[in-house]
Amino acid sequence: MRVLVVRGGAMHEPVACTELFLPRLRDRGFTVEVAETLEVYDDRTALARADLILQCWTAGRITAEQEENVVDRVRAGAGFAGWHGGVVATFHEARRYQYMVGGRFLCHPGGLIDHRVDITGDHPVVHGIGSFRVHTEQYYCHTDPTLEVLATTTFSGEHGEPETAGVVMPVVWLRRFGAGRVFVSTLGHAPADLALPEVDTITERGLLWAADMPGAGRDH
Repeated sequence: MRVLVVRGGAMHEPVACTELFLPRLRDRGFTVEVAETLEVYDDRTALARADLILQCWTAGRITAEQEENVVDRVRAGAGFAGWHGGVVATFHEARRYQYMVGGRFLCHPGGLIDHRVDITGDHPVVHGIGSFRVHTEQYYCHTDPTLEVLATTTFSGEHGEPETAGVVMPVVWLRRFGAGRVFVSTLGHAPADLALPEVDTITERGLLWAADMPGAGRDH
């Protein structure tokens, strides 16, 4: 199987963050192709080779043709996966892309704060993981109501955003998109966040689930 890693953008240490998982994907038998420019989304041949697209690109813009190409490839059967701003705080003008991903970042009241992540259900991606605490950005997003939500966080209404009090917000979700699979986690501001045992496990399983590869993230 082949994974296309698309990394870059304005922040969030895309190289250091993706390198946490690439050795493990190689160990699983993936051939890894790395692109550090969005021009790879112009290349339908490169996209057609990818069984999984792992994107870590914050605050970017893609052309209408690039958007069409990546969305069409996922709908045709490629997996798409990523975390934090690399997937939900980018391409804000690309509505088909946002529809595919299933969410869009809006804000993170208070910046880096202590909060809890609650696991919902017992999907293989989160099996055996209990609720855990983090010190990082608590992402407030607009999300699609059809998502399969695996983890949530509850907002306190503090940090100057009282209207958020009691809001239960998706943190980790899955989405079926045509013949493709989408995995998103809003955790992953920095390598230290991704290295937390619970986040590390969820992310690795989520990548495998999106690729429809046998392993802890498979649900059929």
